[in-house]
Amino acid sequence: MSHAIPLLGMGLVRHRRLRPQVNAFQYPTYFLMLPMRTLRQAPSADLARNRFSWLSFHDRDHGDSGPDALAWVDGLLAAEGIHDATGEAWLHTYPRVLGYTFKPVSFWYCHRADGTLAAVVVEVNNTFGERHCYLLAGPELGWGREMRAGKVFHVSPFCQVQGSYRFRFMRTADRTVARVDHDDAQGPLLETSVSGTLQPLTPRRARAAFFGVPLMTLGVMVRIHWQALRLWRLRVPFVPKPAPPQHFVSR
Repeated sequence: MSHAIPLLGMGLVRHRRLRPQVNAFQYPTYFLMLPMRTLRQAPSADLARNRFSWLSFHDRDHGDSGPDALAWVDGLLAAEGIHDATGEAWLHTYPRVLGYTFKPVSFWYCHRADGTLAAVVVEVNNTFGERHCYLLAGPELGWGREMRAGKVFHVSPFCQVQGSYRFRFMRTADRTVARVDHDDAQGPLLETSVSGTLQPLTPRRARAAFFGVPLMTLGVMVRIHWQALRLWRLRVPFVPKPAPPQHFVSR
């Protein structure tokens, strides 16, 4: 496992829809992998936090939009009866780029003091300004193991809020992969992943990422709408947005 310093991931987003029309794409991306507990004790000069920069991280983009995202996730875990996640809390998330971001999904990897995974919080945002968290925990949780959660939150207007997600996470010292697949009553429907090579975050690498994938987070939003247009032209049935789930967290 990497030393607890902010990391920059350079990699790919992959997405494949299997029915009723096949639609697959991939595009280059970058993301932050932040050791939030270490950063509380020793802020990094290489991470622009809660201030404007080429690439920056803002606590209020997560959870309850408060000033301390780590305090929020600790409170969430405590409320759910998870009290042993006292080790590092790694946050895999998109940065703000020139102050703008849209984060379809962020992953909180919450460890015990011995380094094992105590919980993973999957924080999902949709384009309607809504947010929901899937909490993965229990004896079956671990790197490379598949975890399931029932889908309760509306994301795509071309997918019903039904079925379940299959999550699988892999992490080495210099690489990470997060897979999220969606199954409905007929079986596998969507296969998605984000993967990348991890390197220490430095000003030089941040600039290289910024110019290598210009306006990346704006591009995320543009691609979402472009792919929606493609699905509409393929006559994939449109699903009206339902009310959000009553509870902010589902297990």
